[in-house]
Parts: sequence; C-alpha cells; structure tokens
Amino acid sequence: MAGIYIHIPFCKSKCPYCNFFSVASLKSEDVLLKALHSELSLRKEYLGDQRVSTIYFGGGSPSILSPSKICGLIEKFSSAFRIDENAEVTLEANPDDITAQKLREWENIGINRLSIGIQSFEDIDLKYLGRVHSGEQAERSVKLALENGFQNLSVDFIYGIPTLTDDVFLKNLEKVFALKLPHISAYALTVEPKTALEVMIRKNNITGPDEEKTISQFRLLMQYLGACNYEHYEISNFSLPGWYSQHNTSYWQGGHYLGLGPSAHSFNGVSRQWNPSGINRYADLVYSGMSHFETELLTMPQKYNEYVMTSLRTIWGTSLEHIRIIFGENLASYFKNQALPYLLSSDLLEHNGVFTLSNKGKLFADSISSDLFIDDD
Repeated sequence: MAGIYIHIPFCKSKCPYCNFFSVASLKSEDVLLKALHSELSLRKEYLGDQRVSTIYFGGGSPSILSPSKICGLIEKFSSAFRIDENAEVTLEANPDDITAQKLREWENIGINRLSIGIQSFEDIDLKYLGRVHSGEQAERSVKLALENGFQNLSVDFIYGIPTLTDDVFLKNLEKVFALKLPHISAYALTVEPKTALEVMIRKNNITGPDEEKTISQFRLLMQYLGACNYEHYEISNFSLPGWYSQHNTSYWQGGHYLGLGPSAHSFNGVSRQWNPSGINRYADLVYSGMSHFETELLTMPQKYNEYVMTSLRTIWGTSLEHIRIIFGENLASYFKNQALPYLLSSDLLEHNGVFTLSNKGKLFADSISSDLFIDDD
C-alpha cells in the first residue's frame, strides 16, 4: 500500500512559528493547480502497481481552496492510480475555513478525514501564535464537523506556549475528551531559525518558550490522555483504539509515498526525492519536462538510522529481528550494545526483542535515537 501527499502552500496569513513553505496569498492558485495536474501526469509511474490507500492534502491551509478545485485533483488521482475503495483521504483545515456548506461538499468529493489546526482554545495563546481564528471559532468548527457526520477527526495542539498555563492546557484536553474526538496531534512550540518568531524572540519583542514548562506540559499530556484511554502511538500523536492516522503511520513504518507540489517529498524505499520550494520555480520546472526534483539514493547507514529514528517514536518500537534480517547481525549487536545504558536507566523498554521508549525516555527521544545511529561514511 502507498500514499500520496499534496502540498497546498496557501494561507490567509503566515504564522510566525511556521517554517514550512507557504505563502499568504492565493494569487498563484491557478499556476499551482495547473502545475499539480501536470506533475501528477509525469509522476504516475512512481508508485508502480502499488494500490494507494491514503491521500493527504497538507500545507499551508488546503481548506482555503474551493472544494471543486480539490475535487479536480482527486478525480485526477483516480484516473492515474489504483485508489483503494476505502482509502483514507485527509484534508488539513483551519477553523475559520470550516462551514456547514464546505463540510457537505468535502464529504461529497471523498474527503473522509479532517485534521483541524486548533492549536489552543484560548485566545491569548492564539494571539501569541499569530493564528487568525478565535478560541470560540475553534470549538465551533469541531462541533460543526461532528454535526455534519465527520467522525474521523483529528485536532492539532501546541504546548509550551509562554502564555499557556498547565491549568488551561488541561482544560483544552478536557474539551477534546468531552467532544469524544478520536485523534489528537500535539507538538511542542519550537523556535525554528529564520522564522518571524525567532526574530521577535531574538529582538526581545516577545518571550520564548521555557524548557521546563514544555516538559511539564508534555508529561501532563501523556498522563491525562493515557487516563482517558488514548493510545500514545507516536511521540506527537494520540488516538482512541483503531483511529490511528493511516497516512502518517505509513510514513513511520517505511511505506512508500509520492509527494506532489512545491517542497513535497517522495520515498520509494530506495531513494528520497524532493521538489523545489517556490510556486513559480516549481511550475517552471514541471512544465520544462525535465526532472523537477532532486534525488538522494539512500545508503545502508541512512536506511538503518531512519528505521531506528522512526520506529523508536512509535508504540510498535524497534525490532532487533528486523535489524538482523535487513541490516545484518553486526548492526543488530551494535544496536543492542548501544541500547543497554538506556535499558538500565529505564528510558528504553524491551519485550521479546522489541525496544520502545518509556514515558521518561520519550522526553529525550531525539537524543536517544542519535546515540543508536551509525556514521554514514
């Protein structure tokens, strides 16, 4: 099974913390859509004979496009690929874009999962993040989606915001539980280089996140959602049983996917490919008929390191037997030796040869993974 990701870079405004490629304008909408249709025709052989089980519209804010434009892309996919009858089709949506009319149209064109970028139900937090919706709009959008038959819903939250107290964060989570939402993605506020947020913090115009507060809220997140029967199936993702994001789970389990649009990435198990950022540059290269993407053939160390990094972030963990079969006995022994200190400190847990992070270890997931890597020489 394979997936398709479509990058729609348009937003109403650029959030100061965001480092994804996006533009706060729709003036290049026609250029982008024409190029997407062309790229889709050029890349239809990329996934071979694999059936497509997931389609994901990300961004940016793809919900800013009219449903008819999204429908045109879905129809193009259906003619170019073998799409599963029950494929998961996700649309990232902002609360201020969600109306009853749009919800009906999205359902009619085949969207069956929404990922709503709430970030917080509190206006003071949304103001800090530069979001254009209000807390009231955020709550109303979720209720509207539920009322219009969307059961497969995910909401995004950000924790570690300087204005966000533990009590308010807990109230955010309590609202999610009260609404019986099946999926939550929660991310620590990260100050990325060259973003507007980084500049404002550097100039002392705004307070940056506090590490201790961020850790405290991550612990609160795990504790509360765990008590509410949500499975912490990936570092940043929680779901009720059976409601995992199929698209993102495929990423973490090494599935193949085709990325379309500016800055989108693709993976086929052998290489990674990525498109240029910039709508006009992307479109010009697609129209040229030449290779519009860059390619990196993955070395054995890169494949091993990526497997360790992605698998260790999930509840399915890193399998010593998988390493032994795919990468050889020497790397299996290396992994086991490198993991030993973390087993002794209870940051890692091991059961039948599968290694997973404990809740304590999840606080240091990136550094633990990097200690298990091998050099790519």
